[in-house]
Amino acid sequence: MTAHDALFQSWRLGKLGLPNRLALAPMTRVSATQDGLASAAMQRYYLRFAQGGFGLLITEGLYTDQAFSQGYAGQPGLSDACQAKAWRPIVDAVHEAGGAIVAQLMHAGALSQANRFRDTSVGPSAIQPKGEQMAFYHGSGPYRLPQSMSEAEIAEVVDGFAQAARLAIEVAGFDGVEIHGANGYLLDQFLTDYSNQREDGWGGDIVGRARLSIEVSRAVRQAVGSEAPVGLRLSQSKVNDFEHRWAGAEADALRLFGTLAQADLDYLHLTAYEAWRPAFGGEGPSLTSLARRSLPTLSLIANGGLHEPERALQSLSDGADLVALARGALANPDWPQRLRQGLAFKTFDPALLSPQAGIKASELEPLEAAA
Repeated sequence: MTAHDALFQSWRLGKLGLPNRLALAPMTRVSATQDGLASAAMQRYYLRFAQGGFGLLITEGLYTDQAFSQGYAGQPGLSDACQAKAWRPIVDAVHEAGGAIVAQLMHAGALSQANRFRDTSVGPSAIQPKGEQMAFYHGSGPYRLPQSMSEAEIAEVVDGFAQAARLAIEVAGFDGVEIHGANGYLLDQFLTDYSNQREDGWGGDIVGRARLSIEVSRAVRQAVGSEAPVGLRLSQSKVNDFEHRWAGAEADALRLFGTLAQADLDYLHLTAYEAWRPAFGGEGPSLTSLARRSLPTLSLIANGGLHEPERALQSLSDGADLVALARGALANPDWPQRLRQGLAFKTFDPALLSPQAGIKASELEPLEAAA
């Protein structure tokens, strides 16, 4: 027995068996072809994490339709069979290395920086997004003013998520799907009070604003059936509004988590800059512990600054079932092996994500621990 054995216990994510509690967090790497096809570099990139011992890999956000969902140039998609087939070699390679992989489905909404299908963007309301486009994803200047979505366009979004989920399982062979409802993208725009000023059934209080996330979750579940796990990623902060917190603080969190019990999910993926800290300042509970209080039987994935083993263990104690690493995994694609073998961890180098966030040659080299 070692102090870190809890991180290497098996877990069942819905009906999917995992060898440990360590996951690769989703990270946008803008390394697909112009047509949104997964590339050979992406195959080598993801394979290294599976070879390095991560039991679960969560892909970068994949756009879901050929209308308004694409967010970035170089972003991969799951909007048709060709894009789904391009993921099959990656999925097969991960499986051969002993890992599991789920597809994260994403609609950028008002934060779209580049979309080869449309010259305009959409959101819950015609409100200018905060902040500016991200340079390391090939953007510059303010975001476009989005058009307020019609009922028909909202229905198309739900259908797009469902169709992409079906392609993920039936064509690409993914083990499950994760719905991106975090970080300021479309579902989070509906959830956020200042970006959702609608007065119809898609707005109102935090329960009303969560309706789209629930409808998408139910549609995805119907599309993939009961065998494949379905998850939802949530956050308070956004790529364009890092300091945002839910206005109702802990009360809003508990209402939201209670509402998500209706969504037929297998897991909730909670991300914050430092996941172990109180969600609303002071000495209060973390977001993970609040979710565990409301959803005692749902699997929880915690993400955010957990690359120190003690922090990862603390997150498990706080109620998480799995821990997802981002910067720690980029610096150490063999993080689980290094922990097992008592090897030193490398420090994250910000140059990996600059000047653009595409996959670098150094990320495709053979793993030291696996050599």
